[in-house]
Amino acid sequence: MIIDAHNHPDWYGYTFDKFIENMDENNIDITWLLSWETPEDEYDPHYLYVTPDRTSDGPVSFKRCIAYKEKAPDRFILGYSPDPRQADAIDKLKFAIDAYDVRVCGELKLRMMLDNPDAIRMYRFCGEKRLPVTVHIDYEFDTGYRYPRPNWWYGGGIDAFERAIATCPETIFLGHAPGFWAHISGDDQYDKDAYPTGKVLPGGKLIEMLNKYPNLYCDMSAGSGHNALNRDREFARDFLIEYQDRILYARDYFDNIHQEFLDSLDLPKEVLDKIYYKNALKLVPID
Repeated sequence: MIIDAHNHPDWYGYTFDKFIENMDENNIDITWLLSWETPEDEYDPHYLYVTPDRTSDGPVSFKRCIAYKEKAPDRFILGYSPDPRQADAIDKLKFAIDAYDVRVCGELKLRMMLDNPDAIRMYRFCGEKRLPVTVHIDYEFDTGYRYPRPNWWYGGGIDAFERAIATCPETIFLGHAPGFWAHISGDDQYDKDAYPTGKVLPGGKLIEMLNKYPNLYCDMSAGSGHNALNRDREFARDFLIEYQDRILYARDYFDNIHQEFLDSLDLPKEVLDKIYYKNALKLVPID
């Protein structure tokens, strides 16, 4: 069995039929289908050619996730994250849980500090409802643009994320994206290069946090997760074995680079099984 713990409906032009076909081609049984709702002025306009929605609901609305679930209920787990800065965010999430069986809070990708007090309230609600929370972190980089934004940061960095994790010990968090995975190494490249290269050095903040907070898990999706592991394959194999209970296979796209990488490491079957599906089932059991 394989569970993709991070993807989006109609993302990069993969409409429903293409999405299901791609899952079948890559032996993926179930996908966690996540929304991405954020104000229009908080995401890069260059995303417009790969995202389905250009409305007040953001680039990937929860409505599109629902549509996929209704067509293939056995193939998708619904994820939804309203903007916690909205006064009715928790009410919207509660309704989505009750009406549509939402099982994941995500993707939370906002130009907001991850320990925003309103966000903390929503995380605690997720802990009560046993919803893992998938967060996206990006640091500021010089893009050469002035308008509409000089750069596209999300989450406020690893320290804000750590404060949220520490404040909400009953809530499971999944770290994701360049600003999370760059901290696998202690080389301090995280705010200088979104996709650092070279051997992984001791002292990485991600490792420190995994050792300190049992409610932190790793979403290995996208180029950021693949790059963080592929940059030092010897380290990656040891890392995946040591933290085998805390890492989830995920893609955030439609290629197969993560499976190819995992299968190339000669990992024990029990480790692969946990990463491919058992850890996802631990967090979101299937009835």
